[in-house]
Amino acid sequence: MKAVVTVVGKDRTGIIARVSGYLYENSVNILDISQTIMQDIFTMIMLVDSAESGLDLSSLQTGLAKVGEELGVSVSIQREELFNSMHRI
Repeated sequence: MKAVVTVVGKDRTGIIARVSGYLYENSVNILDISQTIMQDIFTMIMLVDSAESGLDLSSLQTGLAKVGEELGVSVSIQREELFNSMHRI
């Protein structure tokens, strides 16, 4: 399953390392990534593939939310289909 991971919060050291580390530990492949810092707010969007992961979306959501809490940022994951369905005519 392809999904979109978003991370937003006050910039600090280790955000990319911790989030990508969690994905790696759970066999989630990062297909594309974009990140920027707007003033002191960190933002990152990733397109990921969880086909090789043993976790379902709900478990990934819970795990990523915990990582976000530890870092003091908001981390979420949503199915790619949600974004694709918004643009169908």
